Amino acid sequence: MFTARARKGLTGLAIATVTLVGLAGCASSNSLEGGGSSAGTGGDTETIVVGSQAYYSNEIIAEIYAQALEGAGMTVERQFQIGQRDAYIPLLEDGSVSLFPEYSGNLLQYFDESTTARTSDDVYKALPAALPEGLEVLDQSTASDQDSYTVTSAFAAEYDLKTIADLKNVTVPLTLGGNAELAERPYGPTGLKDTYGVDVAFSATGDTTVEDLVAGTVNIANVYTADPRIQTDDLVVLEDPDGLFLASNVVPVVNASVADKVSDVINKVSAALTPEGLVALNVSSTVDQQSSADIAKKWLADNGLS
Repeated sequence: MFTARARKGLTGLAIATVTLVGLAGCASSNSLEGGGSSAGTGGDTETIVVGSQAYYSNEIIAEIYAQALEGAGMTVERQFQIGQRDAYIPLLEDGSVSLFPEYSGNLLQYFDESTTARTSDDVYKALPAALPEGLEVLDQSTASDQDSYTVTSAFAAEYDLKTIADLKNVTVPLTLGGNAELAERPYGPTGLKDTYGVDVAFSATGDTTVEDLVAGTVNIANVYTADPRIQTDDLVVLEDPDGLFLASNVVPVVNASVADKVSDVINKVSAALTPEGLVALNVSSTVDQQSSADIAKKWLADNGLS
């Protein structure tokens, strides 16, 4: 997950095998990072099963959920690395998985391909009606994992750039870098012109998009908002007030049977998880090579949630 599309490749090899495990029910708890899960079946104690995609950033958030619930005295089982939505949505619906960290825009499009919602608020408002019966979303986070237009901090400072609209004030030619298909995407150069009145040339930078941005070959890049290199390469994500991109905020999706039980705990997590915080969590994984369990434990302590 280094360019706007590269994260898909990180999971491809794992999905085929892990999906079969997920669909089989994943009877035993599983955390690749060795998180201390506990599963209980005795008495009237209900086990909360927390799932994750086969994607390191998603697993970190799931581990935060799991440890927060355990800190509140609940019994938790981890079913991480399940795969993609076709694998885990049925598990959420039948209650095999109780809670899952999701991304609002992508989740909405999964159930409503024709949605016209784009901004964070509009997407979140549309989700309850789009979800199948028995699933609910809790409070969304300001953190996101979605397409963005990103610049270097030096370029942002030079032209006082905070939003995509501010690019109109730049006095040098603008070149947008991204994967080749960005040229034809609705949020590509044409969408940028139509939505914000910004004219750009386009360069198909592919897997070297961030490198080209840092080197100055391009001065705008299509980068995912949770990319760890936003922190390590000192980049600035431009705000998108007019919804050029489909907003995809981190949002917990739950089986309705446990919503009341977990909402107080998980909503506090969502309130504390920021865009910069999610990037930092990903840096801890990809750069510092820390385990999901250790990353989650520290984050909860740092945010007064443990």
